[in-house]
Amino acid sequence: MAINLVGRTSDADALKASLDVSAQRTRLIADRVARATAERQGFTLPGAAAGAGADVQGPIDLEAEMVSLADETLRFEATAKLLQQTYAELRESLKDK
Repeated sequence: MAINLVGRTSDADALKASLDVSAQRTRLIADRVARATAERQGFTLPGAAAGAGADVQGPIDLEAEMVSLADETLRFEATAKLLQQTYAELRESLKDK
């Protein structure tokens, strides 16, 4: 019964979905940063043509990607903190009953 409460009475489902999306974005950004760094060093990453972020055309702006990575990291940490607080509130409400 408590499992059904999480989705109906809290934002836990939406927060978990946001964490999943943020993790996926972080992986894509990290892939682009790795490819850009490798290109600057004169290397080719194995599987780069088949990678998730391989659809990007033209040069990769490493500075813009690093800013995006920092922004996504902040979003992920804030969402994780909110989810942690949501679970703490849910535990407290279950203790009171």
